[in-house]
Amino acid sequence: MKTLLSLSLLTVQLGITAIAQPQMDSPRAKTVNGIVEGTTEASGVRSFKGVPFAAPPVGDLRWKEPQPTKNWTDVRQTKKFGPRAMQRAVFGDMGFRSDGMSEDCLYLNVWTPAKSDKERLPVLVYFYGGGFIAGDGSESRYDGESMARKGIVAITVNYRLGAFGFMAHPELTAESANKASSNFGYLDQTAALRWVQQNIAAFGGDPKKVTIAGESAGSVSVSAQMASPLSKNLFAKAIGESGSLLGTLPPSSLAEAEQNGVKFAEQVGAKSLAELRAMPAAQLLEATANPKTPRFSSAIDGYFFPKSPMAIFQAGEQAQVPLLVGWNSEESNYRAVLGQDAPTAENYTKAVQKLYGDRADEVLKVYNGSSSEAIEQVATDLAGDRFIGYSTWKWADLQSKTGKPVYRYLYARARPAMTPEMGNATPGLAGGVVKSTTATPVKPQPAARGAVHSAEIEYAMGNLPGNKVYAWTPDDYKVSEVMQNYFANFIKTGNPNGSCLPKWPALSTKAPAQFLHIDVNTRPETEQHRDRYLLLDQMSTRQ
Repeated sequence: MKTLLSLSLLTVQLGITAIAQPQMDSPRAKTVNGIVEGTTEASGVRSFKGVPFAAPPVGDLRWKEPQPTKNWTDVRQTKKFGPRAMQRAVFGDMGFRSDGMSEDCLYLNVWTPAKSDKERLPVLVYFYGGGFIAGDGSESRYDGESMARKGIVAITVNYRLGAFGFMAHPELTAESANKASSNFGYLDQTAALRWVQQNIAAFGGDPKKVTIAGESAGSVSVSAQMASPLSKNLFAKAIGESGSLLGTLPPSSLAEAEQNGVKFAEQVGAKSLAELRAMPAAQLLEATANPKTPRFSSAIDGYFFPKSPMAIFQAGEQAQVPLLVGWNSEESNYRAVLGQDAPTAENYTKAVQKLYGDRADEVLKVYNGSSSEAIEQVATDLAGDRFIGYSTWKWADLQSKTGKPVYRYLYARARPAMTPEMGNATPGLAGGVVKSTTATPVKPQPAARGAVHSAEIEYAMGNLPGNKVYAWTPDDYKVSEVMQNYFANFIKTGNPNGSCLPKWPALSTKAPAQFLHIDVNTRPETEQHRDRYLLLDQMSTRQ
């Protein structure tokens, strides 16, 4: 009887032990707030999705700097993506895997190849694009599993958008201990970087080897984090894909941003900040669809931005880190300059004169062409530089003067044709896809001459298989492998070069700039059009 009792007790104890231990496919990590349990993917990469890095910015925390998340005692399940930030459906290339949409959106996702917390692997923190009005860390093009298979702990971060992320208002400024408002989305990113510093070792990452990266608004975010004294010491390297706030979506003055907030409050019928906070999030989001709604810009608030980012970079006060940066060969279409006019020399001259007035001749001298094909190309170049090329060039140029290496690229691989399953669809705004819900053909867009805005993301992150829109070819996979290896090398060492890769020279302040032309035949090239950027720089009023 005593033996049977002992066996029974042993069985119960073993059962309890089995319950307490996570299964092999349910890995755990101990964060400062509590234990999280994730998933082991088929590749062996461990993923933790929907990990909170700040308190939900709801109720009285709407339009406040992100606050610490509360601790938990039970094991927290982090096996699915959290909700995406409040946003309208704007871009056709965003495929969300998020758990709906909510103001409660401050979550991040971790993919790690580490088997223990002793490995100290390099870390990538990626900020999504979408013009600060859309986007989410759950999008498959940003998925971190492929990077994790390269030996990197990869993270995607959510941040507040639009009115929720960048509205300023006199009452918000007055209540702030820092007398600041507007930059809540940027502050979310900074809070996530602090979370990484505190917690990434538990996932096998090294807090001293953090690289921040992003595309479009995500790239602008990287330049913003480099400029801000609140975050510039929270990372060791930076990657920017298409855009910087030195010309693209730059901050306004706090006074201007506050007045836009006042106008928005009047538009929605709110007489006070309290009334604004009491309004349902869906009602505020719907109001932003009104064409009269002002743009919710970031602001030079004296806190996140103590002065203009341009002044910070010009003074060399930004983060002194290696930078990998570039843009695409067709960031914008020639129609952005010519409208519906044919690409003739006469029409192009008139268009440039309309854009630049008495300085048109200077522009025509450096953006010149005569034949229809040449006009189409030079108008494409001008449109892309006006949109995002110049600001990215300016970022690279100023950072190269810090003494830290800067590696610049031009991405030129045009996407292949769409798959037959896409049916009646055409390319759309900012690299997106316009899908028809009727039998009526979608209005065709001009054929791409090169790599459109956002085209490089899946290639750089190794995520072509996750995008079912395009019929990827062996050449596409070749370009992706080369580009991802450059990125992975940079994340690990601060230098993109490695075996079996064409040499990528760093920018030099003493010689003509060299950059990497990324395509099927990836190769270094010498800059031929610095005069264009020097002219745009001279003409820029964003100081």
